[in-house]
Amino acid sequence: MAGATSACHFFMPRSLLALLSLLTFLLTSSPAQAPQKKAAPDPLASAKKAAALAEDGQCPEALPVLQKSIAHALEPELKRRVGFDGLHCAMILNQQDKAIDFVQMLNREFPQDPEVLYVSAHAYSDLAIRTSQELIHSAPTSYQVHELNAEALETQEKWPEAAAEYRKILSQNPRVPGIHYRLARVLLAMPPTPTTAEDVKKEFEQEVEIDPTNASAEYALGNLAWQAQQWDESIKHFSRAAKLDASFADAFFALGRVLVSAERFADAIPPLEKFVQLQPEEPVGHFQLATAYSRTGHKAEAAKEFALYRKTTDAVRDSKDKLGKELSNLPPKN
Repeated sequence: MAGATSACHFFMPRSLLALLSLLTFLLTSSPAQAPQKKAAPDPLASAKKAAALAEDGQCPEALPVLQKSIAHALEPELKRRVGFDGLHCAMILNQQDKAIDFVQMLNREFPQDPEVLYVSAHAYSDLAIRTSQELIHSAPTSYQVHELNAEALETQEKWPEAAAEYRKILSQNPRVPGIHYRLARVLLAMPPTPTTAEDVKKEFEQEVEIDPTNASAEYALGNLAWQAQQWDESIKHFSRAAKLDASFADAFFALGRVLVSAERFADAIPPLEKFVQLQPEEPVGHFQLATAYSRTGHKAEAAKEFALYRKTTDAVRDSKDKLGKELSNLPPKN
């Protein structure tokens, strides 16, 4: 009896035995096949297919794929094809943001490509026209429509009509920035009258009153004073223009030039040094700076600037001669 009791310890409970059997089955049987993922689409094949669709006139289907394709490292010729086809489709579907993406990609990847530059010029022109049409349609009575019309009239040199449009804006919105400045420029383009100079000055002054940050208006006032040989007034306006815009090369040159004319040679050196830094290929800046150096006893600096004046003058002359020869070799127009 004792032996029988002892033998019972070698038998496992049925529940444990069943569990072990299940584990053995799971471990020895073939694992279930996991669902296979679809292979990622080949960017090269997708781009070629989308380009073919676009060239077949199926732009709605092609454009989303072309848009994704420009982010991939495609071979140059295919990338160029994708860019042209994408731009074409984006313009047809009037998706202006995507059109700009394609233009930017083409100019980034092919910066000196004549066909890219040509297509880009047409694209930007077309986008400008479409945006103008949208402005006229959505806000026909806004002052921006008058401003757009005035700018178009300026390009046609219809100065009185453009001036009338700017005056319409000012009659309704007298403190719109930029309008007095543009009106003054139109008045300068028109045949002069006995009051032109005063009328133009008044417009520029009103512009500065409305927008004290308008460096161009300050520069224009400086020019008017320069022409009238009002040196102190001219210096004041040119100084403001240069202070408002540190990249305004003409303002620095004009300030230096008028200071030289006023025989304030030491004061002329800093703005002229800034100008030659901004425009190192301009001979006139080196000449004026050399004069200021010479009149303040800086002989070595003056000699260096006079040498640069001669060098840049020769470079400008050579460039003009080269351009003249190229133009003379062009085939005659039919």
